[in-house]
Amino acid sequence: MLIRVLAASVALLAATSAAALETTPGARIEATARSFVQPSNAARLDSVKAALTAAGLPFTTQAFEGGNERIGPLPGTNVVVTLGAGEKDIVLTAHYDAVKLRDGSMSQGIVDNAGSVLAMIEAASALKEGLHAQPTSHRFIFVFTDQEELGLIGARKWLEGHDKARIEAVVNADVAAYGETVMYGENVGDQSAFVLRALRLQCAERGVDCVAFPVYPPSDDRVFSAAGVPVVSLGTQDAIGAHQMWLAFNGGKENGLAEGFVPPVFQRIHTAEDRIERLNGADVARFGLFVADLALRVSREADR
Repeated sequence: MLIRVLAASVALLAATSAAALETTPGARIEATARSFVQPSNAARLDSVKAALTAAGLPFTTQAFEGGNERIGPLPGTNVVVTLGAGEKDIVLTAHYDAVKLRDGSMSQGIVDNAGSVLAMIEAASALKEGLHAQPTSHRFIFVFTDQEELGLIGARKWLEGHDKARIEAVVNADVAAYGETVMYGENVGDQSAFVLRALRLQCAERGVDCVAFPVYPPSDDRVFSAAGVPVVSLGTQDAIGAHQMWLAFNGGKENGLAEGFVPPVFQRIHTAEDRIERLNGADVARFGLFVADLALRVSREADR
C-alpha cells in the first residue's frame, strides 16, 4: 500500500509540475506560436486575433487594398490595439505576415515574425496592467501589420490613415524569436535621437546586451523614418549571431568573416528553415517586458 501511495504522490507531483510549467509565460508563448503555422496569411490573421482575445486585449481591424506589381492587387488587414489615453501616441509595431516560398507553400514565419508579434502581445498585456497604477501622458497603440513582406504595405496604409502629428515615437520589432541580445538600428533619422537615447539608457540600467547597428536591415520602421517620425527598430538573437550580423552589415570588406559567410538568421528567414523549433518562449517573454518598459521610458523622455 505504501508503495502505491508513494507512486501516486510522485505521479501527482509530476502532473502538478507539468501543469505549472504549462502556465509559465514562455510555455504559453510557445503553445500560442504553434497557431501561427498556417497555410496563408489570412489564417495567420485569425491567429493574431485569437492570441489577442486570449490575452484580454480588445482590438480593431483596418482593411486595405494592398499587393504589388508582381502579384497584383491583394486585400490586407492590420490589427490595432489601443491602450490608455493622451494627446500623443507611442506606436508599437510588428508584422504578422509570412513569405510564400518558391514551391508555393508558406514559411512558418516564426523568427520572421511571429516571435515579435507574441513579444508585442506580452508588452501590451504588461502595459494594460501597469497603466491602471501608473497612468502616462501618452496613448499606446499596437499595430500588427500585414504585407510587410510585400513592401511594408500595411505600415504605410496605417500611417496614411492616422494623424502623423499625434505620433510621438514608434518602436518596431522584427526577427525576435530567440536570444537575449537586443539589436537596434541607428539609421532612423535625426528626429529619432531621443528614442535611441531612451533605449541606450534602458540597456545600460537593465544590464541588457544591446548591439547598435549604424546600418540595420529594413523593416516597417522605414515607413516612419521616411515620414520624419521618430522610430527605432529592434530584433533579438544570441550574442554570437548578433555580432556576426553586425559584422556582415557594418564591418566592411575586412570584416573578419569567411568569404561567402551568411549569418545564420539570414539562412533561416524566408526559407523552410524558419520553423517553430527556432522559437524560445522565455526569450520572447523577456523581450516583451523589455519593450513595455521601453515604451514607458520613451514616454517619459518625450515629456522632458
